[in-house]
Amino acid sequence: MAAVLPHDKMTETRAEIRLSTRELRDDLTFFTQTLKMRLDMIYPADHPEVAVLTGHGLRLRIEAGSPEPPGTIRILTEDPDGFAGGQRQLTAPNGTLVEIDALNPPLVLPRTEHAFVVRRLADQAPWVIGRAGMLYRDLVPSRLGGAMIASHIRIPDGGPVPDMVHFHKVGFQLIFCIRGWVDVLYEDQGGPIRLHAGDCFIQPPEIRHRVLEASDGIEVIEIGVPAQHVTEIDHELTLPTPQLRPEREWQGQRFVHNVGARGEFRPFRLPGFVARDTTISDNTKGLASVMVAKPDGTGTRWSVHEGDILFTFVMKGAMTLEGEGKQPFALAAGDAFVIPPGLATRYAAPSGDLELLEVSLPGVFSTRQL
Repeated sequence: MAAVLPHDKMTETRAEIRLSTRELRDDLTFFTQTLKMRLDMIYPADHPEVAVLTGHGLRLRIEAGSPEPPGTIRILTEDPDGFAGGQRQLTAPNGTLVEIDALNPPLVLPRTEHAFVVRRLADQAPWVIGRAGMLYRDLVPSRLGGAMIASHIRIPDGGPVPDMVHFHKVGFQLIFCIRGWVDVLYEDQGGPIRLHAGDCFIQPPEIRHRVLEASDGIEVIEIGVPAQHVTEIDHELTLPTPQLRPEREWQGQRFVHNVGARGEFRPFRLPGFVARDTTISDNTKGLASVMVAKPDGTGTRWSVHEGDILFTFVMKGAMTLEGEGKQPFALAAGDAFVIPPGLATRYAAPSGDLELLEVSLPGVFSTRQL
């Protein structure tokens, strides 16, 4: 017969959120019937002043005369229009505001607010501490109206990265390594994958992954569409997963690990340059393209593109960016720019060691030479 521990040896721990009330019986009806929560405790019996309810991941203690002001409860459900009779905002008798929203709302891609953007490393844009202690530098402060985010990320001191299995609710996400190396685990892609300088990952929407370790001074460029997207921690999945599924798609996109050293340079969309394709256009079904371009020693020309988003980061060397009606910008490694559609530009005076990272959405678009 199993021994029973005395009550004072039990180690269960609970957390409650306390809400105030003036008339407990009115709140009981609202929280149990309208919000479909369960009553777990109530006292004293002759004149109840405290009730504890649970439901939807919450434990609430409603207490008469407690000093807290009314708060807000958000309930996320797969059926927000049917949960509370179609009401999306309710107010409980005790004043608590209740918001009903979708558990998995569709991803909204804001319309691009086109702008000519130049962000230079020499201007000393601030580095800020972001997720997992990494340092972030914003390359497109306007975010083009929320359409995209471009970050220069670095980890000064390498070693293990304090990361957890997570995923991003995003339309498109690129990680391009420009210095050092990093080891990452990805769902259904086998064991750790090392990303070296010149290599890139495309992280399809919601693929689970975890950063393991990085070299000293690693630097990557991360592009995300849209600018504001949710990162969620997956507490259930363990990486690596046992299966290897390189052909798997996440919302129409495949995972890509492109190794720069294996790339072949071919004529680019701009005269005077050659480029290597990272295969991202093919693996996103034309959603986006990522190219690495360098000069071929011939002359450059003015051109106009008709894409939506055209972002470029200077990885090595130097050039002068000329734009119609703009002052020329002398650019060097670490600088970034965005060219809106319809603006005539020219990449003038490229140094022999110039290397450009170009990210475009969509992956295929027209360029007209002038």
